[in-house]
Amino acid sequence: MSEIPETASLMPTRRMPGWLRSRMRNVAPFATLIALIGFFWAASDSFASVGNLQNILTQISVTGIMAVGLTFVILCAEIDLSVAGIANATGIVVAFFTTQDASVGIANVPLAGWAAICIALASCFVLGAVNAFGLTRIGIPSFIMTLAMLQIAAGISALLVRGQIAYTVPSLVSTLGSRSLGPVPWIVIVAAIFLLAGHVVLTYTRFGRYVYMTGGNREAAEYSGVNTRAILSAVMIISAVCSGIAGMLGVAYFGSAQQNEFDTYLLDSISAVVVGGTSLFGGQGGIGNTIMGLLVLGVLNNGLDHINIDSFLKILIRGVILLAALVINVYAQRLQLTRST
Repeated sequence: MSEIPETASLMPTRRMPGWLRSRMRNVAPFATLIALIGFFWAASDSFASVGNLQNILTQISVTGIMAVGLTFVILCAEIDLSVAGIANATGIVVAFFTTQDASVGIANVPLAGWAAICIALASCFVLGAVNAFGLTRIGIPSFIMTLAMLQIAAGISALLVRGQIAYTVPSLVSTLGSRSLGPVPWIVIVAAIFLLAGHVVLTYTRFGRYVYMTGGNREAAEYSGVNTRAILSAVMIISAVCSGIAGMLGVAYFGSAQQNEFDTYLLDSISAVVVGGTSLFGGQGGIGNTIMGLLVLGVLNNGLDHINIDSFLKILIRGVILLAALVINVYAQRLQLTRST
């Protein structure tokens, strides 16, 4: 049997316009968002309202803060599976050092609100630094290192609350997590600030350029004088701190701190980054893509609630959406390679 010429295998992709090939990773999530909005608008009378838009933005805010840090990590062609565990541990730490009602039954250490916040921030920083040390100094792959950290953070959470539920957090955390500035919830404002700051750093700073260089071609970045170890360490710590802040605000938003409270946020945060079009192979994407992914997931989850679909079917649909995003992500990478050759 004669071999198929290499050029023949590239013909289907070359029929695609060059501008579409280069922008497919951005066009696909935008088209998905428009399709979802159109479908749910037609399927539910209550979907298209200002109040529901506020609900969507509030629902994706905790995920959005976590996804900012995860975007930095994935742009470096790494992964952080510990984000939900660190969020949970940090939320529990800030509650553990806050005065609780005696009826709660937690043997905690009450401190001033500012001290509790500082200890919680230091905790997530240290956990991120351990991730960074394992990845860059010991050489443990990020998948394994952060998977271990996920278990460590879960252990910290279990040790502190011992199956109980804490309800009180410092007033600043409570305000930012559960109250509003006029009609706009503070948690939405905080998420917007984090997303904007992440975009500015990645787009307009030398550190941001080094993140893209590290993810795009690590060896070439090293030859160019980039300290890739320092960049990888920094993004792991950024991811942990973003997760920790999301965890603190999430505890205030949910009204309680307990074990396994953020378990679903691991999939949500990864989905937001990947569905939005940031490349799993590193070096391509950014906060703009993450925002698009957050909106797609927010509209999807909220819209499914409005049409009263089976709760078990929701999980299946979200999985299918994520799989489709992964397929598009890999296919877009192949198109980029095809175009470059």
